Parts: sequence; structure tokens; C-alpha cells
Amino acid sequence: MTSPDLDSLLPRLHALRSALAHAVVGQHTVVEQLLIGLLAGGHCLLEGAPGLGKTLLVRSLGQALELQFRRVQFTPDLMPSDILGTELLEEDHGTGHRHFRFQQGPIFTNLLLADELNRTPPKTQAALLEAMQERTVSYAGTTYTLPAPFFVLATQNPIEQAGTYPLPEAQLDRFLLHVLVDYPSEEEERQILEQTTGGATESVPKVMDAEAVVALQAAARQVHVSPDVLAWITRLVRASRPGDGAPAAINQWVKWGAGPRAGQSLVLAAKARALLQGRFAATREDVQALAAPVMRHRLLLSFAAEAEQKRADDVVAALLQAVPFPG
Repeated sequence: MTSPDLDSLLPRLHALRSALAHAVVGQHTVVEQLLIGLLAGGHCLLEGAPGLGKTLLVRSLGQALELQFRRVQFTPDLMPSDILGTELLEEDHGTGHRHFRFQQGPIFTNLLLADELNRTPPKTQAALLEAMQERTVSYAGTTYTLPAPFFVLATQNPIEQAGTYPLPEAQLDRFLLHVLVDYPSEEEERQILEQTTGGATESVPKVMDAEAVVALQAAARQVHVSPDVLAWITRLVRASRPGDGAPAAINQWVKWGAGPRAGQSLVLAAKARALLQGRFAATREDVQALAAPVMRHRLLLSFAAEAEQKRADDVVAALLQAVPFPG
């Protein structure tokens, strides 16, 4: 990609952030991480209490992008065919010939909001695995390619556990980032009350189409990562696994560490963050800022960690302290 092409695309990223600000108050870190996931070509899992605007944020992103957007409310009775699609038997009234036609499901879109993903059984959760990893759907011996870009934004509620099915580690690993949505500040909450209880509603302008998103994703992969940063990411991921040579905190608090996909995700996310800030080289600050969103859902904590009320973010903080950037 040439410099003039980038010069014309980068202002669109600022326009996209401004467009989201029309509908979403605050949550700057969450918005940034969603855009990082979009640029890196990965999927995001949003976790937060009810009423914090997770669905609104994803819907606003879909409105700001000139992409196909669909929302699926995951429930205990949802079946895989409700997401992937199904075959319909059709008859040609002229010849009487009957044939099956595949009716595409809502997964055939650019931006899929999987609302409350943990409320559906594992069989239906697994229907997303191939789509998230391979960008394809296999049905009745035929493989269908999903449109580009394809971006899954899933939400889950960490409070209500009745009637939920925790996501298996294999599926969690497919998410590039695990984004935590926290309560707003007092001033932000006042603005939310003001904006949502009046007569006027803010519309989200469309600022970017699919071609621009694909071009920016290609540009993000061209962002430079120095050998020192790459080596540090490798050491961080390897140090998250318990065993000989691992930091004491890891051996104490972690039962199962992050796999190689965590390193890939951290490199891509650091590149995307650099591009989002108008830089063409990833730095250690990018890695530090994204270590927790990339790794918090890829660490299986031990009983000792639960007994000491340690969270995955505490483990990542200890990891960054135990494996500092060289020099």
C-alpha cells in the first residue's frame, strides 16, 4: 500500500471514532479495542454487566460502517441451523422436478453481533467455530465462503450464571480480544441520562465501506514490529505456561497457559493499535496496553488463584513485571 493511499484512509479512522461518539458516551478504551479488533481482522468478546451499552456499541459500529450487519440473540433453544442456514426443498412447477436449495443464515454477513453467546448450548456455540477461524461455513458437504470482512462481536453477562453455558477454551481462543466493559464515570452517566431521555436521538453517520476496511486490515499487517518487540512477545507468551523456568506467580496461579495463537493475536493487535494512532511501527507500549485483553481469556487459573481471589488481569500484570522488556 502506498503512502497516498494510507493518507486518505487514516482520516477515516478518526471519523469512525467520532461517529461512534455520537451514540456511545465514554467507553473510550472499549471503543479503541473494538477498532483494534476490526483492523487486526479478529473477533472480540465483550463482557460486562447488563445495561452498560454493549449491544448499543456494536449496533453503532454496524451503522457507522457500510457493511452488512446482523444480530442474533442467543437462547437455550437456538439451533445451529438458525445461525448457519438450512436446506429448503423446492419444486419447479413447470417440470415437477424437486431440488434442495441452501438458504443462508444470519452468519452470512460482514458484522455479526452474537448477543449473550453463553446462553446457548455448546452444540450451537460450536457452529461458530469454523466461521470464526476459517471464514467458511460447511453444510451438507458443501463449503461456502463468508463475505469479507467478517467480524464477530459476542457479548456475555458475567453476573447471571443461571441457564448459561460457559464458553469452552477452544472457542475462547478464537477471540482476538476479551474486552471488559465497566461502569461509566459520574459525568458520563449524567450525559447518558441526558441523551437517552430527551426527544432527539443521535444518528450514526456512515463513514467507511467494506473496501476501506479490507484496505486498512491489509495496512495493519504491514506495520513494522522490531525483533526486540517480537522476541519479548514470544517470551511473554511462553512464560505464561507453568513449568520449569516460569515465574513463581505463574506456577502458583496458572493451571494452563496461553498457546501460540496468543502470540499471533498480540502481534496483530499491537500492529493495529499503532496504525489506529497513526504510527507505522508497534512499540512496547502497544504490547503492554493489549497484553490483558489478548491473554485474559486464554489463561486457565488454578485453585490457588481462586482461593486468593486473583483474576486473570492480576496474573498478566505479574507476568509483565516478571518478564520486562529488554533494556
